[in-house]
Amino acid sequence: MRTSPRALLTGLAAGAALVTVLWLVQAEPSVRLDALFATLAHLSGLLAGYGVLAMLLLMARVPAVEHGVGADRLARWHAFGGRYVLTLCCAHAALALFGYAAHTGLDLLGATRALLGYPGLAAATAGTVLLAGVGISSARAVRRRVRHETWRGVHLLTYAATALAFAHQLSGPDLAGGALAAWLWTLLHTTVGTLLVWYRLVVPVRAALRHSLRVVEVKVEGPGVVSVVMRGYGLEALRAEAGQFFRWRFLSRRLWRTALPFSLSAPVRDDMLRITVKACGDHTRRIRRMRPGVRVLATGPFGAMTAHRRTRSKVLLLAGGVGITPMRALFETLPGGPGDLTLLYRAGDAGQLVLRQELEAIAAARGATLHYLLGPSDGPYDPLAPRALRDLVPDLPEHDVYLCGPPGMARAAAAALEKAGVPASRVHSEQFTF
Repeated sequence: MRTSPRALLTGLAAGAALVTVLWLVQAEPSVRLDALFATLAHLSGLLAGYGVLAMLLLMARVPAVEHGVGADRLARWHAFGGRYVLTLCCAHAALALFGYAAHTGLDLLGATRALLGYPGLAAATAGTVLLAGVGISSARAVRRRVRHETWRGVHLLTYAATALAFAHQLSGPDLAGGALAAWLWTLLHTTVGTLLVWYRLVVPVRAALRHSLRVVEVKVEGPGVVSVVMRGYGLEALRAEAGQFFRWRFLSRRLWRTALPFSLSAPVRDDMLRITVKACGDHTRRIRRMRPGVRVLATGPFGAMTAHRRTRSKVLLLAGGVGITPMRALFETLPGGPGDLTLLYRAGDAGQLVLRQELEAIAAARGATLHYLLGPSDGPYDPLAPRALRDLVPDLPEHDVYLCGPPGMARAAAAALEKAGVPASRVHSEQFTF
């Protein structure tokens, strides 16, 4: 079962509409300024509470959602929606303050002190501050300057903020006065909380106990690039597909704190999994020094860049740098006869090519086409320009395209493909950075 992006967005929009209806049936029309501020505060508060739950649902790692929508798209929606949720939280606080000040005749400072005397409002204020901290840590300028572990630790405050907001909402006028509304709101929170605990905690622990995954080899593939081969038991039960990724946690002294996403660089075979990793930070550099025997927790599989997205008989795989890893697995497993599959591999020079021997062996065995597009990214010739792509693949508009590479390369390639006549709906890509 896979949830489509449209179905998910429709469901989230329908939920927001129902929350608005809940507010409407309880709103009491009034022309008084304090009442106007109060009713708008209630609406923004309800929508903010619902929005927090929606953001948590997007990151709950529910397989049907991850496989249908794609992890990168979910992450973008989460980041985009988070800004609006935080805006709604601030609007709710400001409107409630203005309404209370207008009702009591106090100035804003006096009204603030009075409101903070109510336990439910103090909890709400603490929750808003925590959410603001999470939002600030996710700002691009800040995110680039903090360690991944620190960023993830700050994000865990979202759960505390949600609990504080829930306590505040149950004591608020929109829920406290109606048993049915309070019951539905509690059910919504319980459902999202259950999904989070099940898919982010129970499922990974159960999989670790069931499959007993361990590192058997760390093999150098090129400058700063290694493949990690792992063996477990009953790995066919994972139902992992080429193009998907797992979130890996290696239980060694300096690696166990962080789980990072890496794609499978080969199909699952003989109870073996393989990823290919490029050193781009402290965590990935430590992976190169990992010894066989290390226990591994693998959560997944995730990702929607699989054969299920295919709509045409001919397929172009377009990879840049270490983005070759999911493409290598797809190159071997996508159904197709001679001439149906083409792989274009972009790299700065021949020394940066990864898994080259395997790619050439697959191309020869399947009658597939393989081209290396070598040269500096700032060179005079752009092998990913629309005309260059059409020269390499004359019937390019008739292809599905799977794309994976560094963000800048992926954006440029997607724009070039569109200019070359490939509809955006047939360009399948997935990006995850850390």
